[in-house]
Amino acid sequence: MAKKKSVFVCQECGYDSPKWVGKCPGCGAWNTMVEEIIKSDIRHGLSLELKGENHTPQLLSEISLTKTPRFSTGSPELDRVLGGGVIPGSLVLMVGDPGVGKSSLNLRVCAYAARDRKVLYVTGEESLQQIRMRAERINALSDTMKVFSETDMERINMQIEREKPDLLVIDSIQTVFRPDIQSAPGSVSQVRECAVELLRIAKSMAIAVFIIGHVTKDGTLAGPRVLEHIVDTVLYFEGERNAQFRILRAIKNRFGSTNEIGLFEMRDVGLVDVPDASKLFLSEMVIDSGITIAPTVEGTRPLLVEIQALVASTPYIPPRRTSDCVDIKRIQLLLAVLEKRLNLSIGACDVYVKIAGGIKIDEPACDLALCVALASSFMNKAVKEKTVIFGEVGLSGEVRAVSGADIRVKEACKLGFTNIVIPQKNVKVVDKMQKAKIFGVNNVREALKAAL
Repeated sequence: MAKKKSVFVCQECGYDSPKWVGKCPGCGAWNTMVEEIIKSDIRHGLSLELKGENHTPQLLSEISLTKTPRFSTGSPELDRVLGGGVIPGSLVLMVGDPGVGKSSLNLRVCAYAARDRKVLYVTGEESLQQIRMRAERINALSDTMKVFSETDMERINMQIEREKPDLLVIDSIQTVFRPDIQSAPGSVSQVRECAVELLRIAKSMAIAVFIIGHVTKDGTLAGPRVLEHIVDTVLYFEGERNAQFRILRAIKNRFGSTNEIGLFEMRDVGLVDVPDASKLFLSEMVIDSGITIAPTVEGTRPLLVEIQALVASTPYIPPRRTSDCVDIKRIQLLLAVLEKRLNLSIGACDVYVKIAGGIKIDEPACDLALCVALASSFMNKAVKEKTVIFGEVGLSGEVRAVSGADIRVKEACKLGFTNIVIPQKNVKVVDKMQKAKIFGVNNVREALKAAL
């Protein structure tokens, strides 16, 4: 009979202790230590029996390189985030808030891949009838895709061995369990061991595996952080459940860049790709004070966003600084630059900043557009029509050069903008053939003169 031992495991970080403690020594979380009984014969190591793989050490220079073929998911936005498509044998983790569209997107991907590949969709949260109803609603019915409602990892493994699919979806990892582990589904031990088993399946059988995961109330991945280290790719959905747009961002990607994003719009038929997001975000733009347009770059994708700022006098001390889309510390820094370098008495005013569409921006290239929007609202003067602004702002008020200036300007010109305010050092790298006026500025004061 296998020997059992009892340990207390933190449900946030996976730290284990032989006795219960109120505060986790690993991550500092309170009341997260849960007792788990683990058998000593559980193998925590991962042994991959790859077909044709030499299990002896090899010289790095003698390892042959073969280009792994990718296949499309049917969603250009998802393909971009993955690095060009799905690689057989990869393990992908997709997480997001409840109702954000994870299951709908994966069901649509399965229906597309089932045209010429074997697909198995394993659900542990919904019945087969619910999956059929969802497939009809989002137009993802398929005559060749197979659906399996099960949470026992041993039974799932038996079906995988029998079906030998090319694409496997697990919805969700928190509901799957191994019966030889004496802990509840979703616990640290269950999530870790099930993820390791799925990794073995993916690598040994060359199956592309998509795992759907839940998030906690603060937006982080539910379960141990070790899960992110096991998988090949981690995809996070950004955007509120009631918002119109969703952003899919790669936090980790062993087969591509982590700078790319995918944009989706939630409709009655589920998540729909948004190929021309800049035009969609600017479709309801109005000309008024406190509104500027800034081109951001995510990976290789330029995206024009509308920055809205409202500066209002207030009798209360201290004044409020509110923004859900821009870091408050950056706003406070730019407000200090405007007050010190341009003598604007803006420090005693309430400041509210938002980005149309709920997009979050964190790159320094939007500093200048933020400064102009704040000053425009404070002075109650609108920015010139069809004007785009970008550049990094230093503490002395200087405007520094940014990367990707050429593609930012091209995107702005494609959408019909004729006035472009950019750092002076970026002027020489901008294509002179663009039909727009390029204003090179050295500081924030020159940018305000060119924009207002």
